Amino acid sequence: MKRGFYTIMSAQFFSSLADNALFVGAVQLLRSSGAPEWQQAALVPMFALFYVVLAPFVGAFADAMPKGKVMFISNTIKVVGCLLMLFGTHPLMAYAIVGLGAAAYSPAKYGILTELLPASQLVKANGWIEGLTIASIILGVLLGGQLVSPMISGALLSFDFPFITTSIDTAPEAAIGILIFVYLAAAWFNTRIPETGVSMRPMPKNLMSLLPDFWTCNTKLWNDKLGQISLSTTTLFWGVSGNLRYIVLAWAAAALGYSVTQASALVGVVAIGTAVGAVAASLRMRLEHAVNVMPLGIGMGLLVILLNFIDNVWVAAPFLILLGGLGGFLVVPMNALLQHRGHNLMGAGRSIAVQNFNEQACILGLGGMYALSTSMGLSAFGAISAFGIVVAGFMWIIKRWHQRNVRDHANEVNHLLDVARNDHLHG
Repeated sequence: MKRGFYTIMSAQFFSSLADNALFVGAVQLLRSSGAPEWQQAALVPMFALFYVVLAPFVGAFADAMPKGKVMFISNTIKVVGCLLMLFGTHPLMAYAIVGLGAAAYSPAKYGILTELLPASQLVKANGWIEGLTIASIILGVLLGGQLVSPMISGALLSFDFPFITTSIDTAPEAAIGILIFVYLAAAWFNTRIPETGVSMRPMPKNLMSLLPDFWTCNTKLWNDKLGQISLSTTTLFWGVSGNLRYIVLAWAAAALGYSVTQASALVGVVAIGTAVGAVAASLRMRLEHAVNVMPLGIGMGLLVILLNFIDNVWVAAPFLILLGGLGGFLVVPMNALLQHRGHNLMGAGRSIAVQNFNEQACILGLGGMYALSTSMGLSAFGAISAFGIVVAGFMWIIKRWHQRNVRDHANEVNHLLDVARNDHLHG
């Protein structure tokens, strides 16, 4: 791997670490203020909001300047969101601002991989990026859980800055204050990311002109016989996994009676499995074989349903590791294939923006449905069953879709697979 790749990994690690720790802090902030449960569930779709709303613009923004600079600006926006949360803005609104920073960050983070590396290294690079991202999820969720725990928060709140008076007087606020410095560390790494030499695509003077361009790019991916399969798979995976983070917290409280600090460890357990699966996929899978992993998605959906029958943490832990492992092995090759097709069709930044739009729209839709259902009395067990059925059912449909493409459009599919096999072919 090129040297700049490791700088990207470091920047991604700290930014994702803070994102996930902040989620736990925001949940605890809402709980401690007596907010209804639906507001806690609504954190997930609020984070996804700007991914969807700004999708036509962030891809072009990421392609208009060096991606390290884009990532720096994005982390700065996240810091602003944290400050707003500290100084009285409703956590849902402030968390949406953090999501705004994340929406701009993602096209740059993934788009720079296709600029820096050849196609033959994309699965491996994605495996390491996803593995590191999952490691940051594990540590971030655990960090957030520990920062709001009585012991750590008590130590933080007892510390007095000389000549400075802050309004921080609760455990979640102290946690958020610490996480600002983690975002600043990520921003420093962003300044060290090298330029790739790829030509920039200037932003148009009329931003509204980006709307038809975005929808054209979106249509191109959905019409591509490999792009549509990888896009639908990753959309479904991230739509479910994005909400599963909160659902595991809710399930742990309902089935095991766990606090936020205790439940955060189980979210980390899922992430451990995902990291193992991601790294395994990076070592064993080639880009042209990515479509072979789709049956794992069906199995993952069925395992989610079985979670309802577990009420013992010693059974739950290995079960959640297995669940995460299947997800990691599924998403890494599919994500790499999607990046490859997007890069060939329209450029890295725009393709990642299209990907984010679809994935985050799924998160927004499923999260909104979950929050609404929670406000109407649906239990965590019912939500888990629904999610499992959705995953297994839709993955079966996607698998059948690909089989039809192979049968009815064999020449086109074979050509695209040849492109995936060769670093010097395009199409």
